Amino acid sequence: MTAYISLVNFTEQGVRGIKETVNRAKAFEKAMESVGARKIGVWWTLGQYDMVLIAEAPDDETIARALISLGMLGNVRTVSLRAFSEVEMEKIVSGLK
Repeated sequence: MTAYISLVNFTEQGVRGIKETVNRAKAFEKAMESVGARKIGVWWTLGQYDMVLIAEAPDDETIARALISLGMLGNVRTVSLRAFSEVEMEKIVSGLK
């Protein structure tokens, strides 16, 4: 599966309901599992972003659909990155001339 890193910020609505943040993260994990994706980990952070989510999904469309659905709930906004494993990166650079 493909790995993705999402940098997450709370919206005003999300901050107002901050007491539910852990429950919302658990609900999102179940929603991802229902579409064939998997949470690797989630961390609440200090600084520019409020959370970091690392997940795996079978393809870009699956993770995009899951993250768009999450955003539609109105509690968070995400910036997501496609991540390459060491094995994938070895394959990429082995083709360089």
